[in-house]
Amino acid sequence: MMEAMNDMGKKILLCVTGGIAVYKAAALTSKLVQAGFEVKVMMTESAREFVSPLTFQALSRQDVYWDTFDEKIPAKIAHIDLADWADLVLVAPATANMIGKLACGIGDDMISTTLLATEAEIWIAPAMNVHMYDHPAVKRNIATLHEDGCRFVEPSEGYLACGYVGKGRLEEPEKIVELIDAHFHSPTEQPLKGKNVLISAGPTREIIDPVRYFSNRSTGKMGFAMAEAAANMGADVTLVSGPVDLSPPRGVHLVEVTTAKDMYEAVLAKFEGADIVVKSAAVADYRPKEVHKEKMKKQDGNLIIEFERTKDILMELGKRKNGQYLIGFAAETSNIGEYAKGKLERKRADMIVANNVSEEGSGFGTDTNKVTIVTEDGIRELPMLSKSKVAEEILLEALRRMDS
Repeated sequence: MMEAMNDMGKKILLCVTGGIAVYKAAALTSKLVQAGFEVKVMMTESAREFVSPLTFQALSRQDVYWDTFDEKIPAKIAHIDLADWADLVLVAPATANMIGKLACGIGDDMISTTLLATEAEIWIAPAMNVHMYDHPAVKRNIATLHEDGCRFVEPSEGYLACGYVGKGRLEEPEKIVELIDAHFHSPTEQPLKGKNVLISAGPTREIIDPVRYFSNRSTGKMGFAMAEAAANMGADVTLVSGPVDLSPPRGVHLVEVTTAKDMYEAVLAKFEGADIVVKSAAVADYRPKEVHKEKMKKQDGNLIIEFERTKDILMELGKRKNGQYLIGFAAETSNIGEYAKGKLERKRADMIVANNVSEEGSGFGTDTNKVTIVTEDGIRELPMLSKSKVAEEILLEALRRMDS
């Protein structure tokens, strides 16, 4: 059984919309209650087709709400009272329909009117078919809500109820509870307050022709976790990111780039004013020497493409640093500490964070990471942790060394 983590009496209004992932919302309710949160559940009519309100009532030990006109306490307007009651409103699962309603300011049922009335933070955990999630209209609505200040719990990839395999599965309840708990337990002290932190994240794409490019498996999760941790610790954060499927953390300034050249120019433009620089992007070492303006046609036999080196961003930053604390990342498959130590010296970095990308649960695409922190003073190995926790440990280690 999960031990109670929340000793602050925080109130979660869980808004459950219609989809097969409603069954996960029942588990989520249970885990939130076990973690010490007070939970009230609101359901759409469609959600009640999948799971009975009685299930949520038993798990939350609270009344369940779905009818705007069913006022359980005559002296109070239910949806306004619940909107004021919540410390955080979580929509899980969030259908494309509810995301569209909220983006357009439509209030035609109890959940949508409550979402419009609340001043609490709104977190949205989408769940839908992979093609629906990728639809331009849904993407626009998500972008609108992100600009409005909503936070998204990204769906995971896997087997979907419709039979497809892809992105669109509601994030696991354990992970959502972990994120909410971390949100409410973010440190009251902000050790990075007044500091400027520059972070690079994600892959780059090196163009071959109008339809093809070379890239790598980086998803940007580690870099985005670094950005979120730095922002939570009070820093002014600039995040330079290659193409990823992630929403930037609240309060972080995002600079979107595509190629290694783009990233080089964007990072150097912000470098001078930074106090801490975290170079976690997986930047291409090589790019095609020739970029074709027209699509390359298929031919008989093999294809040979000549590559040229891209500029080494970390090495250039090492040459230019003037008081900045420079952190580099190294994705390795063997001799982790040895290679990281060599990189630290060659690139004139202050810290190298190395991880074995061949180890299960560590590296590209995972929500966890197992890293080795290498500095000129020695090597510190961390156990397998969530990427958010790894990010926090890296920044705290950097602070300790900057203050020593």
